[in-house]
Amino acid sequence: MYQKERQIVVNLIASIITIGLYVLYVYQKQVAGNFEILNDFKFWGKSFLWLIPVSIVALIIIHIIYAIINKIVTNEDIPTIDDERDRIIELKSIRVSHWIFTAGFVGAMAALAFGAKPSAMFIILLASGFCSAIISEVVKLYYYRKGV
Repeated sequence: MYQKERQIVVNLIASIITIGLYVLYVYQKQVAGNFEILNDFKFWGKSFLWLIPVSIVALIIIHIIYAIINKIVTNEDIPTIDDERDRIIELKSIRVSHWIFTAGFVGAMAALAFGAKPSAMFIILLASGFCSAIISEVVKLYYYRKGV
């Protein structure tokens, strides 16, 4: 497995763990037994605003740990140079990611337009953001395996 593929797998696992632990934490601390809070815009605003720094810090920590373990095991540094192939793969995965998030955004607005509760909109937005991040990593892995 190439170095870039290992980084993609680490990103994929880190994203799944981060969003899973965050959703579990928010559910246990805020929602458990109090389902009325799901209709509170203040709750959703705080949840989304805390998700951003939590996920960034978690990903940074996971990447630092990965770099340390990689250096110990392989005695190689992580390459910092991207060639044209890496950039093309990145652009293709970003395109797919944007389309998925855009579809989720339109779905969230459609849910509101058809009379769903505001919590449905926020859950759809959260799910589409998560799915777009995961599918972006899967697309990168696919293109690295298949070729561009």
